[in-house]
Amino acid sequence: MQEIVGVRFKKIGKIYFFNPVEIELKKGQNVIVETARGIELGEVAIENRKIDEDKIIAPLKNIIRVATEEDEKKFEDNEKKAQEAYNIALQKIANHHLDMKLVDVEYTFDNSKLLFYFTADGRIDFRELVKDLAAIYKTRIELRQIGVRDEVKMLGGYGMCGRELCCCKHLTDLNPVSIKMAKEQGLSLNPTKISGVCGRLMCCLKHEQEVYEEKLSRLPNIGALVKTPEGNGTVEDVETLKEIVKVKIEKEGTTHKKAFHLNEIEILKNKKRKEKQEDVDMNELRALEEGFKRGEDF
Repeated sequence: MQEIVGVRFKKIGKIYFFNPVEIELKKGQNVIVETARGIELGEVAIENRKIDEDKIIAPLKNIIRVATEEDEKKFEDNEKKAQEAYNIALQKIANHHLDMKLVDVEYTFDNSKLLFYFTADGRIDFRELVKDLAAIYKTRIELRQIGVRDEVKMLGGYGMCGRELCCCKHLTDLNPVSIKMAKEQGLSLNPTKISGVCGRLMCCLKHEQEVYEEKLSRLPNIGALVKTPEGNGTVEDVETLKEIVKVKIEKEGTTHKKAFHLNEIEILKNKKRKEKQEDVDMNELRALEEGFKRGEDF
C-alpha cells in the first residue's frame, strides 16, 4: 500500500496522485507540488489515504509544502500577468496574420514557462510568433494546440438543457462519445439536436449509456417472436427505460396490439436489431465524434 493525496490544478480538472511525504492535508487546501512542468500550486481534492500500488504510476512526485499566503499572492499575480500576456499575444497573432484562435494563457507557478493554448483547423507555423513572445517575456514559451472540447471546457457555458455544461461542472475527463450511443438511446440523428456547444456529440449521451446497454441486452428487438399471457405475437415497439414491449397478437382471425412489461413475456425467437433509417449526413455525424482531449502530463 502507498499513501497518496489527490491534487487538481484546474477547477474541474483531472486529479493527480502525489506523495504527501508525511504531511497531513485536508480537502480544499492549496499545496505546492513538483510536476513535469515545474513547481505548481494545486488544490487538494483527495485527502491522505492508502491505496494499492498497482493503481499508481510510480514514482510519485512529492508534495513540497502547504501553500503560504505569499504563495497564493504569487499565484494571483501570475494570473494577472497571464491576462496581460493574453492581450499582447492577440496583437502579435494579428500582426503575423496567423489563422489561429487564442483560448487561454497560463504561467507556471515558478514562472519558468508561459503557456499559450489555441485552436486552429490545421497546423500553424508559429515560429516567428514564439520568437516575438520570448523576446518580451524572457522565459520559455510553449504554444499548445487544443481541441474544441477543451476550448469549451476552459471558457465555460450552458447547454440546451439550461444547465451549466457537464465538462465545466463535473466531468474531469472528456470521454469519447459515439453515434452508436445516440442510436441505442432512440435519439434523432439530426446533428443539430445531438451536438453540444463545442460542435461535437453531447457528452451527456455517455451518462445513461450503461443503463441502455444493460436493458437492451434483455429486451427483444422489433420483429421478435414473443410469448405473452394472451398468446404469441411479434414485437412492434419497445420503450427501453420503462422495459415496456408493444406486441401485435393475431388470434382467431383478429389482430390487436397490447403493451406488456418485460417480466410478462418470453422471447421465443429474437430478430437482429434494425437501425432506424433517417435521412442524415453520416459524414457530418462522424465529424461530431472527432476532437477529443489531449492529455496534460503532470
